[in-house]
Amino acid sequence: MIRINDSRLRWLGPIGLFLFGNIFFRLSFWLNATPTALIHSTLVGLVAGVLFWQLGRGVALRVQGQLPGLERTQKRLVMYLLLLPLLVNMAVFSRFGLHMLLGSRESWWLGSVDYITSLGIQLFYYVVYVSVYEGWYVLRQWRQTYQEKEELVKVQWQIRFNSLKSQVNPHFLFNSLNALSALIEESPPQASQFVDELSKMYRYLLQANDRELILLCTELKFIESYVHLLQTRHGAGLSVQMNVAENYLASSLPPLTLQLLVENAVKHNIVMPNRPLLIEISTTETGQLRVRNNLQRKNGRSVSNGVGLANIAAKYRMLTQTDILVQDQDEHFTVLLPLLNQPMAAELS
Repeated sequence: MIRINDSRLRWLGPIGLFLFGNIFFRLSFWLNATPTALIHSTLVGLVAGVLFWQLGRGVALRVQGQLPGLERTQKRLVMYLLLLPLLVNMAVFSRFGLHMLLGSRESWWLGSVDYITSLGIQLFYYVVYVSVYEGWYVLRQWRQTYQEKEELVKVQWQIRFNSLKSQVNPHFLFNSLNALSALIEESPPQASQFVDELSKMYRYLLQANDRELILLCTELKFIESYVHLLQTRHGAGLSVQMNVAENYLASSLPPLTLQLLVENAVKHNIVMPNRPLLIEISTTETGQLRVRNNLQRKNGRSVSNGVGLANIAAKYRMLTQTDILVQDQDEHFTVLLPLLNQPMAAELS
């Protein structure tokens, strides 16, 4: 049987029902009856009320134990309805028996009108028993189901988020190794410097991937190192300008967001000293972070593993239920990122 903590209700409930029933259904009796009849009626009402509250409670808990769950609510209600005639008549005639034991000559039960009135009162009490304990049960079941669904959604989102994070490291490493391979042939000294910078950045990647959000100022420092690494290969062909208002530096965003955007810009556009690629990172008046680059698309399609913008958009939807805005115009490609004001526990060193 289901266990619930209702010790106070089991005593206060019958008293409340006794007062309510006598005030609204038997007020004339209380105004005209003798003191002895009032005492007998009070004793019978309270004793029977406590006993049948316990009985109604037990029936409700037993039915809930046999037919558990929100999906069986209708079946439980049918069961309560089938038990109604038996329990209501038991309550009526039990009160008669208690009156007889006390030697009461009250004949409220003999006349058909009085029987029907008493039957109506006990029917009301039965509805109260069922409503209290079935309502309590349904509410607890609903809360439990809601919490379980919330936990399941969180687990599903976390699994998807971890999957997205796991894509970033191989994605970045794959493209960096391609750049390093080309640089080894062109300039071995620069390749050595490239490896040093790459090791520092990969340390950041390992730390950042343990977080869902990171400070904007920390991400910008990482971008400075990343741009230095890119410029080792592209030289004057790449320029990155940062103009972020100071009051937004404590805002947060998903880690490696800017790295992916800068990487995409370099990957999909021509980067040459005579045709430099300019990437601008700035804040807007509406509190968004704007990443924009001039468009000079490559003729051929660059190799891509499909992470890029889809990864960033998925992270924002999972973590913040907000969307990024992508603007692909004739001369510029722009991505607008929402900035979050969630404080971080600690800044990466």
